[in-house]
Parts: sequence; C-alpha cells; structure tokens
Amino acid sequence: MAEYQAPLRDIRFLLNEVFDAPALWASLPKVAENVDPETADAILEEAGKIAGGVLAPLNREADEQGSKWDNGEVTAPDGFKEAYQTIVEGGWNGLGGNPEFGGMGMPKTLVAQFEEMMQGANMAFGLAPMLTAGACLALDAHGSQELKEKYLPNMYSGVWSGAMDLTEPHAGTDLGIIRTKAEPNDDGSFNVTGTKIFITWGEHDMAENIIHLVLAKLPDAPKGPKGISLFLVPKFLVNEDGSLGERNSFSCGSIEKKMGIKGSATCVMNFDGAKGWLVGEENKGLAAMFTMMNYERLGVGIQGIGAAEASLQNAREYALDRIQSRAPTGAQQPEKAADPIIVHPDVRRMLLTMKGYVEGGRAFSTYVAQWLDISKYADDDERRKHAEGMVALLTPVAKAFLTDRGLEACILGQQVFGGHGFVREWGQEQLVRDCRITQIYEGTNGIQALDLMGRKVVGSQGKLYELFAQDVANFLEENADNEHLHPFLEPLAAAVERLDDVTEHVLGQAGNSPDAVGAASVDYLDLFGLTALGYMWARIVKAAAPQAAGDTSGFYSGKVKTARFYFDRLLPKTVSLAEGIRSGSDAMMALTAEEF
Repeated sequence: MAEYQAPLRDIRFLLNEVFDAPALWASLPKVAENVDPETADAILEEAGKIAGGVLAPLNREADEQGSKWDNGEVTAPDGFKEAYQTIVEGGWNGLGGNPEFGGMGMPKTLVAQFEEMMQGANMAFGLAPMLTAGACLALDAHGSQELKEKYLPNMYSGVWSGAMDLTEPHAGTDLGIIRTKAEPNDDGSFNVTGTKIFITWGEHDMAENIIHLVLAKLPDAPKGPKGISLFLVPKFLVNEDGSLGERNSFSCGSIEKKMGIKGSATCVMNFDGAKGWLVGEENKGLAAMFTMMNYERLGVGIQGIGAAEASLQNAREYALDRIQSRAPTGAQQPEKAADPIIVHPDVRRMLLTMKGYVEGGRAFSTYVAQWLDISKYADDDERRKHAEGMVALLTPVAKAFLTDRGLEACILGQQVFGGHGFVREWGQEQLVRDCRITQIYEGTNGIQALDLMGRKVVGSQGKLYELFAQDVANFLEENADNEHLHPFLEPLAAAVERLDDVTEHVLGQAGNSPDAVGAASVDYLDLFGLTALGYMWARIVKAAAPQAAGDTSGFYSGKVKTARFYFDRLLPKTVSLAEGIRSGSDAMMALTAEEF
C-alpha cells in the first residue's frame, strides 16, 4: 500500500503556471494584504506534511475502530483528538476565515488545495474542519455582529467546532416539511425542539464546544421552504465573559453504522427546548444555510478528487511493482519471471483514466475556487456579479461530476489490484467505501443535476450557461495560433458546440414537457463536466507543452500525453451523452409503475 503523498508539484503547477493565482490575488486588495507567493508556498508545504505525516497514518485504523457512542457521549477514534489539536495549534481551521474575527483570510484557491490534501489523507477526519469552516462562513455572512464576535474567534481557532443540522427522519432533501420548532423567549433567544439526522460530527470529544446551525420553524412560519429559519445552538452555553456555562438541552441519541467514513460520527441529534439564537432574518434560514451548503458542495467535490488521488497513487505504485505475464510487444524485463502489469494496455487505460479525471478535476476545482475568490473579494460590481453567476452555475458540476469521477477512479484503482484490491490491507476497498458517500450527502448527485439543469440553465433561460460558454470561446479565440494547442482546440470547440446545441434543445423542450428537465439532467451534467475538464486540459497543455521538450523529469511531457488520452478516449463520451439527451423523456416515462 502506497503511503499518501500530498501532490504538491501538481498543485504548484496549477496555481503558478496554469491559473497564475498570484496575479489574481494581487488584483484583489483584501486578498493581497494577507497572502503572497512565498506565504502560499509555505502554507502548501506545511499542509502536505500534516496530511501525509499526521492524518494519513490514522486513516485505516480509524476505519476499523470507528467513532464510539456511549450514553450520549461520542469518542473519536484513537489519534483523532491529537490530530485535531495539531490542526488547532496551526490555525488551519481559520485558514479562509475573516481576519476581523481571527481568521487568516486566505483565498479559496489556496484553501481548496489544503482541503484536498486533508480529504485525500483521511476523509473521515477531514469532515470535522470542513463542517466548521462552512458553519463559520454562514455565520460570518448572516449572523449579527454580536453572534460573530462571540462565536467566530473560537471557531476559527478550532477550540470550538461547527455542525450543520438540516434534515430529519421524514424529510430527506425536502426541507420544507421539517418539523423542528423554535419558540421565542423574552430575552431574544429561542427554544429549539426536534430531531435531526445525519449530522456529521454533531457530537465528539475533540473540541471544547460544538456550535450547531439548526434549521427550524417559528410558530407562525409560512408552510414549505419559505418558513424555515436558521438558529445557532451551542452544545455548551457561552457566558458573557466568553467562558463555557451549562450544557444546552440537546443530546446525541445515537450514531449511524455506515458503509464508509466510519471514523467520523454521523449523529442523531435530539433537541429538547435547547436555547438558540436566530442567524439572519426570520423565515430566510434556507438562504442562509445555502451559503454554507454551497461551500460544502465544492468541498465534497474536492473530497472526490482527494480520494481519487489516493487511489491513483496506490494503483500506480502497484502497477509498477506487480509482475504478471509479458507485454504484448515482448518481454520488457526478461530478467524477471514476468513484466510489471503497467505494460498492459488495459492497465494503462485504467491508470490514464484515473489520471485524466484526477488532474483535470483538480484543475476544475481550482478554476471554480478562483471564481469564488472574485465573487467574494472583487471591488468591481460587474466583475463580482459575473463571478457569482459562474459560481452558481459551476457548483453543482463540481460537487456531482467530481464525486462521480472520484468513485470511478477509486473503483478503477481497486481493479488494478485485482483480488488484492478487495481485501483490507491495500486500502483500496476503504477508498471505494469512503468515496461512495460523496455522491449522496450535501444533496445527492441527482439533485445537483436538477439544480444545474432546472434552476441554473433553464431557470436563467441559458444566461448563466452563456457565461461559461463565452469563457471557453474566449480561450479558443485567444489561442487559435498556439501551435502546441492545435490538436486540442478543434475537439474542444466541437464539444462546446455539442453542449451548446443540447442546452438549446432542452431549453426548447422544457416549456412543452414537465419531464424534460428531469430526464436530461444527469446526462447533461456529465456532458458539461466532460467538456469542462476538456477545457481544463487545454489550459494545462498551454502551460505544459512549451516546457515538455527539454523535460527530463517527465512532468510536463506527461501532462501533454495525458491530455492526448483525455481528448482521444474520454471527451468523445460527450457524443453518446448528447444523443441520449436529445431522445427526450418519452422512453423514460413510458412504463407504468406496475410495469417496473
């Protein structure tokens, strides 16, 4: 089993050579005052050490041991509390936080890289800082000044952690039918009563306090999603001097026995008149919570990349070492009983597919993170509004496509191992189990596809889609004379044209058929994702190809050759996806329920 190594060389290549992140940071005054290239590089180096040296060694045993529940108390796996303390001492929880309240104010383009390393090394652990960062984001965006001053400093430091309490046993994705209630008190607080399920790290022993952001309904709230409010409900009440007071009136009723991420506690939380405080406006809690959820959705996509990277590292090492049969062209290592399996075309197909999705996906998550930085920090209103539109469009693609491909890469890695991939010692079966949840939580990938197709594309009458299409068109025009890109520009242009045509087709069908959006959505997201990664690989080639000729390390030449594989073998999948979408919804909806 390969030891996880943070992919620092590839991350630096993307930030400095593909996207020129330092130039972006310099153009955003609020970012420029907090980060420069030297600071960013030092952060990446230290993050890699923590991921590979502290978190990765805990991963397998934590999966075996799991979190433990005993009479409402949850104990994290061995080593997690100490690892969490390392995160706290380094200030990593507040890496992207608001400096006004103790955060470091780092851009998302940098924070995303740390998140990938952490998730690739130990996803179950990585969920704890991830949830806290999301809770901080929602509180900073929507909370009162008093709440922010009282809670954010200790959450950014990691002394207190955060949790997100959304769904309930009967509700699932339909949050409009939640039953948790919030009764107002004379002092401005509320008593929150109800049961929440699937609460990641809702209870544990790693932090001194856990700050829950809970969706609930006021007594006179409108029905449905327009009647949801958001409340801050701490595990321990906080005194005026900032010290911890008595325990609040809620508890962890149990933790789930899960397929994967067993080291993390997935809790059932029972609120019994727990004291909480309103975050944002009454009945507008869902909008406030989506600030957190959109952050988490990109974070979940990054989890998919992290797991896929770990799988690629394992499979690559195994394929170089494992000997079996001879190469089709004749013995490559005649001194051995057989050749390493990397000589076989099918093993190369699997490794190159993984590499294409991992490195292209990392580029895509960085691309989305850049738009997040612009939307948050740009001084120019037009520039910021443009970036907000791109973030809205691309977030469901990042969450769903990257996790779908992440699981595919984990399964392909398992397949490279053959029977050894099915047993515990090599780590591949855990990666498959852990990565599977990324397609489900924070809104299933089917819901992400509906969001993309229904809300973002059809809901904007194609205007949000045009932002992305124009960005690719600008790249194609600007690089029309780039000799290194000649083999890639025509197939990229064809893929974008295909996506354009399908977008127009669904827009035309949506007004006539109520099933058109739902029937097209999943295939459309895949088509979009494959095209977007094609765009990323073209940008990678632009940066790598000029360096490839004299490249003795194989880094730059490997990029160009992997791009060639992506364009030859993976991007053509857009053709069949487009044909399926154009077929409409008739065949999908033809069967009666009984005929199933």
